[in-house]
Amino acid sequence: MTPELLTYLQSLLTPRRRALFSQVLEERTRHFTVVTEDVYQMHNTSAVMRSCDVFGIQDLHVIEARFGKRVDKEIAMGAQKWVDIHRHSNTEDCLKQLRAQGYQIVATTPHDGVPLDVFDVSRKSALLFGTEKKGLSPELMAQADVALTIPMYGFTESLNISVSAAIILNELVGRMRREESPWALSPQERYDLECAWTVASIKDAPRIIERYNQENA
Repeated sequence: MTPELLTYLQSLLTPRRRALFSQVLEERTRHFTVVTEDVYQMHNTSAVMRSCDVFGIQDLHVIEARFGKRVDKEIAMGAQKWVDIHRHSNTEDCLKQLRAQGYQIVATTPHDGVPLDVFDVSRKSALLFGTEKKGLSPELMAQADVALTIPMYGFTESLNISVSAAIILNELVGRMRREESPWALSPQERYDLECAWTVASIKDAPRIIERYNQENA
């Protein structure tokens, strides 16, 4: 999208929406990303997506080896407009892509992991979540670079995936922002997202863009 077209489309938005885009883009990050594995409860994946948006995480990877998915829009509360969803049909392809992007693979587990409060937030990390009942698959656990655990002090030794994701993101993103390591998006990434979010905010955007291109050919 050309800067001229972006300027035209943003003229159709309210000043408040444009200002909000700028504010949120300054806080967005790809330093952490989130991965869910075969979370067949639709509302759980949607709630995780909402947490990603709340804590400034731009990418959500969904491994769907066993179950088809769709986003529960009511629970996601519009987050599907702002968070990029990457769907994978198998574990191997997902991990290969993440490693190519420089992420270490972090498996969340109730037992025998690095405690959340001492986890090293300086490294780019993909945070993997499984189901509440079974957790991550043995295949994924075996390929993880490190395991991460939320300290728990009661009789119950598991948390709902959406609760776990919110707890972990709140802790790690907060510490990430206080440390020196770079976590912000690049100027190009911010521009690309601004374009995508602008289009997502305009009703019948494809028709408006087509008309603009015809008039300015």
